Amino acid sequence: MSRTDLSRYNNDWYPPTIGAPAWKRLLWYYTSLVFFESAWLPLNSLKIVLLRAFGAQIGKGVVIKPRVQIKYPWLLSIGDYSWIGEGAWIDNLCRVQIGAHACLSQGAYLLTGNHNYKKASFDLMVAPITLEDGVWIGAKAVVCPGITCYSHSVLSVGSIATTNLEAYTIYQGNPALPVKKRTIE
Repeated sequence: MSRTDLSRYNNDWYPPTIGAPAWKRLLWYYTSLVFFESAWLPLNSLKIVLLRAFGAQIGKGVVIKPRVQIKYPWLLSIGDYSWIGEGAWIDNLCRVQIGAHACLSQGAYLLTGNHNYKKASFDLMVAPITLEDGVWIGAKAVVCPGITCYSHSVLSVGSIATTNLEAYTIYQGNPALPVKKRTIE
């Protein structure tokens, strides 16, 4: 029987600059700590300016609450009038696209990377996430790598999306399963 051997871990295939030179990643690290991950400076407009300065594509009317973590803003796009709730974590090792009028609630987690547990070397795997227009990711919910949440789908509180979410459908559980259709009045 084989065993995991983390001494063999090698993610050389993953670009060392991740779309940005080392100085930019370091500058973002400290900017994120001061202006995004702390709760003492809740100025939304400043956060939008900073994200754009670091290469994020941010639409108009976007709201970003305190204590939000964003791994790499240059790999992020957020559509008009979307909300990012307090304590949300966008762990974007690759592209994350959030459509217009979408809501990422408190403590929600968008996870673009994971490890291959079938390999002894525990290789890194990454895949993009797309939240289309009107999607709502509930508090403490998790969206796994490679998932697309189609138009106006809902991932309810504490649920985990391991497969794509169909449009106008409400999902619940771990793994998240469809429970009913979403109707908007």
